[in-house]
Amino acid sequence: MGRGKIAIRRIDNSTSRQVTFSKRRSGLLKKAKELSILCDAEVGLIVFSSTEKLYDFASTRFHFISL
Repeated sequence: MGRGKIAIRRIDNSTSRQVTFSKRRSGLLKKAKELSILCDAEVGLIVFSSTEKLYDFASTRFHFISL
């Protein structure tokens, strides 16, 4: 049996929102890494949290300058 559908909307509770962000961020970074390896693609990903913290990923051929 599969998971139920969730409504895509803003999470009101700030603690729950931060926990969800952390889990989804790590999953997104993992998928970006997998995509760059499996498809030999150049991948760059930049994510800003609600607290304006920067998270980034770049495949080995990219050179990012962190701000």
